[in-house]
Amino acid sequence: RCPRCGEEMTTNLRADEFFVEDAGWHAAAERYEDWLARSERRRMLLLELGVGASTPGIIKYPFWALTKENPAALYCVMNRGEAVAPQEIAAQSILVDEDIDASLKALQEAMERSARHGD
Repeated sequence: RCPRCGEEMTTNLRADEFFVEDAGWHAAAERYEDWLARSERRRMLLLELGVGASTPGIIKYPFWALTKENPAALYCVMNRGEAVAPQEIAAQSILVDEDIDASLKALQEAMERSARHGD
C-alpha cells in the first residue's frame, strides 16, 4: 500500500500491458526517438549498465542494432557475468565483466588523474 494515500501498489515489472508505459514514459520515449533521428550516423556512446536477460528488448537489443547500423557508435556494457555483445559489433564494443560500482569509481579516478596531468 502507498504510505501517502493507502492505495494498493505493485512493483514496476514486466507483468502486463501497463509495464512502465504511463504518460511520462511515452513523453520520454518521444524525446528519445527525436534524439535518435537527430543523431543518426553521429558519434555516440551507448552505455548499458546492468541490463539482464529478462528484458533485453528494451535496452540491450536496440543498443546492439544502433551500434551495428552506425559505424561511429561505441557500445559499452558493464555487467558482471553478463557482459556480452554479438560478433557483428565486437570491434565497436567494450565489455566490462566487473562490478558496476567499482568500475565507475575506477573510471572516475582515471578521468580525475588524466585531468590533473593535462592528458
